[in-house]
Amino acid sequence: MTALELSGNILFLSCDPKHIEAQLKGYRSSMADVEKLRDDISTDELTPVPKLTYFDDRLASYIYTGLKVGGVLPIGKDAIRNNHFCATVAGRRYGKGSSREHSPLAEKLAGIKLVIAESFERIYRQNADNIGLFTSTDFTLIDRILKGSPIYIEELVKGRDKLAASILLSGGLLAYGQRKMARMPESAQKNDSESAQTYAEKILSRHRITTEDTTGPIAEGAGLFVSADWRFIIEMYTGMARHLLRTTFGTLPPLHEPQSIIAFEDHLSYAKRSPAYLSGIMVGIEELSSAHREFVEHYELRSHGYLPNEEGSEGICHPMMTEKYALPGQIVVGTDSHTPHSGSIGCIAFGVGTTDMANAFVTGAVRLTVPSSLRIVLNGAVPEGITAKDIVLHLLSTPDIRSGIGVGKIFEFTGSAIANLTTDERATLTNMAAELGGFTGIISPDEETVRFLKERRNIDFELETWMCSDPGAHYAATITINCETLTPMVAAPGDPGNGVPLSNISDHIKIDIAYGGSCTGGKRADFDGYHRVLSWAAENGLSVPEGVTLYLQFGTSNVRDYCIEQGYLKAFRDVGANILQPSCGACANLGPGGSTRADQVTVSAQNRNFPGRSGPGLLWIASPPTVAASAIAGELMSFEDLRRKHSK
Repeated sequence: MTALELSGNILFLSCDPKHIEAQLKGYRSSMADVEKLRDDISTDELTPVPKLTYFDDRLASYIYTGLKVGGVLPIGKDAIRNNHFCATVAGRRYGKGSSREHSPLAEKLAGIKLVIAESFERIYRQNADNIGLFTSTDFTLIDRILKGSPIYIEELVKGRDKLAASILLSGGLLAYGQRKMARMPESAQKNDSESAQTYAEKILSRHRITTEDTTGPIAEGAGLFVSADWRFIIEMYTGMARHLLRTTFGTLPPLHEPQSIIAFEDHLSYAKRSPAYLSGIMVGIEELSSAHREFVEHYELRSHGYLPNEEGSEGICHPMMTEKYALPGQIVVGTDSHTPHSGSIGCIAFGVGTTDMANAFVTGAVRLTVPSSLRIVLNGAVPEGITAKDIVLHLLSTPDIRSGIGVGKIFEFTGSAIANLTTDERATLTNMAAELGGFTGIISPDEETVRFLKERRNIDFELETWMCSDPGAHYAATITINCETLTPMVAAPGDPGNGVPLSNISDHIKIDIAYGGSCTGGKRADFDGYHRVLSWAAENGLSVPEGVTLYLQFGTSNVRDYCIEQGYLKAFRDVGANILQPSCGACANLGPGGSTRADQVTVSAQNRNFPGRSGPGLLWIASPPTVAASAIAGELMSFEDLRRKHSK
């Protein structure tokens, strides 16, 4: 038995900032001192976006510096490392949000060797495994640590799947891959199961790679390796991947099937116009871009980067994967949690951390823990003016989802309403599986998928009989939504799960900024929605009022070209909108559209509104029509209410 070295204090991330401050001053706490642990701690709070330019020991200085409790940020630079904490304790859904591996790496570099929480988000825990940071849901460990009793590595991996345990005992995924994955067998490419399966299980069966640690049937909770049809990385993580590969192999090793790897430089092209990046951090951003481009050049990878001679990029990775590469039945992995976007055309698409991607670069194999499926049945006709964003915000607000029923699961969207949603709208549902806590979101391909592939890519795709879930397939649960009853939704600041019907908000919520863009709000269908509202406003002599700024940012160059062809830009300019080239943008405070003061209020079509993610202000999430209508009204307002107000 090998004991984990845990000499140091335990940090309890409670809801009381004074309790946290006391611990930082040397108070040795216990669970008896904690009234309530913080739930839903996001990776934006663990490692704020501006610190993602670091991928080495410098990260240790900034762990937990974005954590907000009681309206304050109690943890400052170097507080964790200087106070010699060895373990962290928190509540439910620890590490939700981004796939950034910076978060567990920063914890480990700062001296944290064990994180104990009531539950973990999938990507965070897998990233922790991959770098050798231990995690546990066993709260009995706390008293043992405080008493100085040994905690053995073997007991920490007990109960984990065989693959996760083997990776942790190896010291991390790259060390495991070096020893056990030098020669990977081919994937199955067919499904031998005779039992009823979900569509997702069929895809996994056709892509599974059997190793000594991944034998047996595909079953919930089992560790698995699969071959990916597409692997993509964004510039915020390429430098770390290169660093990991060089550290592990001593040089940059050959890549497995490099023709199926795509590199995107899509997140940072507007960073110089974000106030958050004007305090010397541009040097770090330039280092990230340089490392990314050197990696692409070294391996001669297919890449999509900045637009020539202007701001912006060719497009955000997620919609571009759907527009250009992914096909039904494939597996797509990327270093971003919104990779499930491509589930809209029938892929298993999911986000991974940098170590996972580095290992996949070399071996072709992608690690996952087999999830169960959650069936989301969307029935009834979707009312006019209601979008997929309204549907998903309603779903996020349901008691089942808020209780965590979807954490780590595959969201399979089905029902009569799906047939009437365009692929762009379906992408909003699958993209935001990340906010729902899911592993991914998926929709079985149908005639709409065939239409989309022909229209956007000139592909004559033929559906295959296996591309659907079997009658009698097992689901962890089923949630049914009657779409006919839905009204415009918004999510109140702090969490996408804070959904509420806009009609329930009695106060007039004045806004300062309206942002229409991001991977989930910058598609063709989204711009159809912006134009529907703003062209009406222009025809009625309305414009964005003084004191309000409206930004419209295309998700991809194809969306921009579509808007030009449709003649949308005139109406946008007539009402006073600021039009931005494609880029990730304000969603991650990486360009215009983020707040700069705590008193500012933003309404945005993006997918996340975690504290501090898009600046210090208050951020509401809404559908594209509601964002546009609110920009004209100067306050949160639906398009229907805007028309009613100006028809009097």
